Order: sequence, then C-alpha cells, then structure tokens
Amino acid sequence: MKTYGRNAVLELLKTDKTVEKILLEKGAQGTLGMIFAEARKKNIRVQFVDRAVLDRESEKNRHQGVVAFTTDFVYADLSDLGGGKESLLVLCDGIEDVHNLGSILRVSECAGADGVIIPAAKGASVTEAVIRISAGAAEHIPVAKVSSVNRAVESLKARGYWVYALEAGGTSIYEADLSGKIALVVGGEDSGVHRLTREKCDGVLSIPLFGKVNSLNASVALGIGVYEVVRARLRK
Repeated sequence: MKTYGRNAVLELLKTDKTVEKILLEKGAQGTLGMIFAEARKKNIRVQFVDRAVLDRESEKNRHQGVVAFTTDFVYADLSDLGGGKESLLVLCDGIEDVHNLGSILRVSECAGADGVIIPAAKGASVTEAVIRISAGAAEHIPVAKVSSVNRAVESLKARGYWVYALEAGGTSIYEADLSGKIALVVGGEDSGVHRLTREKCDGVLSIPLFGKVNSLNASVALGIGVYEVVRARLRK
C-alpha cells in the first residue's frame, strides 16, 4: 500500500506500522526534510527521485513530494473497538465516496472516537486515497470492516451501546442524552441510513436545518454529531 501527502506520511511515521521505503522529491526541504529526518531515525530506506516518478506512483499527482510504501492496511476486529464507560464509535452505512470516508476518519479521530466501522461490501475501503484525505488520521484510529452493519448494530447494543442513526425526521441531537457508550450511524451520500439499519437503532437523531438545502454532506453531519457528543461530556 502507498501513502502520499506530507501530513499523511508524517503521521504514518509516528505509528508502529512497517514502512518499506519512502520516495522523496529531489531537493527536499521544509516538511519533506522533516520526513527524511524521521525516516533516518527509524532506519527506513529513502530514495530521492524526480517528480515524474512520484507522479506515476500517486493518484492524480497529489503526492506533495513524498510517497511511502507500507504493508496493506490492517483492519481491527469489531470486538476490540471501544469498551470504556464513555466510549464513542462511528458506523458507516454505505459511505461510498473516498473523500467522505477520509473526512469521517479525520473528524472521528480528532473527536477522540474509539473506532470506525465500515461494511465489507457497498462502501469505500481504506485505500491510499482515503489515508491521504484523512491527513494521516487513518493511521491512529482503529477501523473495523464487518460483513453486516445490522449485525454490528446488534452486537454493539448487546455490549451496552446506545446506537443512534444520524438522519432527518428524528429527535434533535441537541435534546438527546449522549452520556455513556454511544455509537452514531451515518448513511450514504444519496440513500442515507438504510431502513432496516435505522429500525435496529435505539433512535434517530437529527441536526436542525434552517436553510433551503434539505441535507448535509455525510462527513459534515458526522462531524456535528461526534462533537455534540464531546460537548455533552465536557458539560459534566
């Protein structure tokens, strides 16, 4: 697997993942120089190459002068996620856009969530593009891939989580009790949270909208949701 982008590679170097080699653009300075120094500390092989080489190794030339080669992304087991009295988990129900998944991982990690759950089918996986878009957050937050989001909801409820779908037509999220173990389900860009999944949740939480557009981007809605959980806990 390849990780590219300066922030994403810097965050990668802070983890224990095995980095096989790093390609740096010739004449590296600034952040690229920091990446080189960190790589040397960890005895990682670094090659200085022309920009054309990096262009070939990255998606749409978005490498920012660096590409790191690692082993494939390692997913966590659902049973290993969370567990604390104030645990927060995020479930993705059909998030297919890599930009949305990358943003969801980033905001979840920033909010201190204990993990993100994605479906094995009908959804984006953690790819090089997702890692880059997450600005390296994918390297710090556990991601579990499950065969069924509905069964994952049932499993979390059995473990004491309150599972809520972020969807229109529910209780205002600003009126909800968000203490304890909380899991938020965010739906796909077009379909939202699927009906059967929504019915298995403990409830539906909605974000009030006051403009003429009737929906929020999935990652934006999730960002509001997780930080409302954070705000509720900080008030204690």
